[in-house]
Amino acid sequence: MGGAVSAGEDNDDLIDNLKEAQYIRTERVEQAFRAIDRGDYYLEGYRDSAYRDLAWKHGNLHLSAPCIYSEVMEALKLQPGLSFLNLGSGTGYLSTMVGLILGHLHRQRIPRFPAPGLSAELWTLRILQAGQQAGYLIMQCLLHASSSVCTRCPSLSPAQGPFGINHGIELHSDVVEYAKEKLESFIKNSDSFDKFEFCEPAFVVGNCLQIASDSHQYDRVYCGAGVQKDHEHYMKILLKVGGILVMPIEDQLTQIMRTGQNTWESKNILAVSFAPLVQPSKNDNGKPDSVGLPPCAVRNLQDLARIYIRRTLRNFINDEMQAKGISQRAPPKRKRKRVKQRINTYVFVGNQLIPQPLDSEEDEKMEEDEEGEERERGETQKLEEPPQNLLREKIMRLPLPESLKAYLTYFREK
Repeated sequence: MGGAVSAGEDNDDLIDNLKEAQYIRTERVEQAFRAIDRGDYYLEGYRDSAYRDLAWKHGNLHLSAPCIYSEVMEALKLQPGLSFLNLGSGTGYLSTMVGLILGHLHRQRIPRFPAPGLSAELWTLRILQAGQQAGYLIMQCLLHASSSVCTRCPSLSPAQGPFGINHGIELHSDVVEYAKEKLESFIKNSDSFDKFEFCEPAFVVGNCLQIASDSHQYDRVYCGAGVQKDHEHYMKILLKVGGILVMPIEDQLTQIMRTGQNTWESKNILAVSFAPLVQPSKNDNGKPDSVGLPPCAVRNLQDLARIYIRRTLRNFINDEMQAKGISQRAPPKRKRKRVKQRINTYVFVGNQLIPQPLDSEEDEKMEEDEEGEERERGETQKLEEPPQNLLREKIMRLPLPESLKAYLTYFREK
């Protein structure tokens, strides 16, 4: 499935094509797609095909076509702080992109000090303030977890808690291990990790048709395999009232919104072809074993403090750049090379018809345009500098023990 847009030379080029074809329509989804390089989820030797709008499969590993993931991300209408369940989470590519949106905290900003040139003492005070906010928030989370509302451990909505929940269930254990490796690589090596407040996905092995009946419900659910009509209601009850389910059913990618306890609204998005869900196997008692989903655990104070300290520093960086009049615009996109086509005319030479190229004023203008584009690209490359990870730089300059700096950077080496 796929092939709806032109192949790209790299990840950004692919996203440009998806935007032009209106598969990516919102800035939030675009940012997530640009932050995660699709090629990083391919095996070595297969990366050349990563930026084509085609599905990829190798053994148990599978990635849907980029146009499918684009439609899924848009149809889910993701927001910070929601809970998400990925049925058939595969390589973790989609779950990681979703985590970049779910993890954006609500804009509760701490009181500002004068932005430029903070002293070490003021830096330390700001860190202590961030820690106090984290302590206050964990009390909110504990109260939420102990409330009677959580009889089915529902997800934290934006009004209840800001961090989001990101769960995935995958049939094949080797694919879950692959997804965990790719997730660790993203956290340790990608500069995109420091630009977002990430809701880290948690994966479990199991058949999504065997989820325990007392499992929690979610704000958003996606199923990455073809759902038979017999299992449609089973999928729907995984969803909270007001939530959105996206799944392929009867060769249609379908968006289902739960409008009430027993009411839903459905909308077909795109004609698709997915492999069907694998039917669960039965145990010795003749019944399938149930699969437990990851718990909705409350974050510990240490983790919350790290989140708030990093957010405080990120806010400070934004204020500092604004005070200096520095724009945080994305780097200029590379212009695609235009393919020049000449019109041939035909002339008789003796009794033979010989094609001759016709040089027109339009062709000459095209040549001039291409030369101008080449000069512009050259000038842009000269002006561009290696991207700076400003958050890491701020952390490493803090008057703190090295072990704490390592924790604040998630033990990243760059």
